[in-house]
Amino acid sequence: MYGDDATIRSILTDLGDTWAVVGLSGNRSRAAYGVAEVLRRYGKRVVPVHPKAEPVAGEQGYASLADIPFDVDVVDVFVNGELAGAVADEAVAKGARAVWFQLGVVDEAAYRRTRAAGLEMVMDACPAIEIPRLG
Repeated sequence: MYGDDATIRSILTDLGDTWAVVGLSGNRSRAAYGVAEVLRRYGKRVVPVHPKAEPVAGEQGYASLADIPFDVDVVDVFVNGELAGAVADEAVAKGARAVWFQLGVVDEAAYRRTRAAGLEMVMDACPAIEIPRLG
């Protein structure tokens, strides 16, 4: 995991409650759907970002981060490692405050770029695990 407890806690509690979840669709069997439910339970606004741009749990979906017409605090990335770095770059361009790469997603170069741009970042971790752990 990349990100100490203080960084994780800051992302979860201090940086804002609007989370764009990249890779979130209406497919309830996908991990992104379950994590989004946990985030909502803890008071986060979860915005789905998926090529289908379908609504999930009553929240309008968008095809890309750039399509979201409002500010996003945290970008939670549920895409494979080869695509994750580009999403981190999009999060920087969007003006997000933090990027979170899910379990198994690690991109050292993206981590360095994102941190150099002033964003907090966690990799190889899951907010649905970290919220109750740091509770």
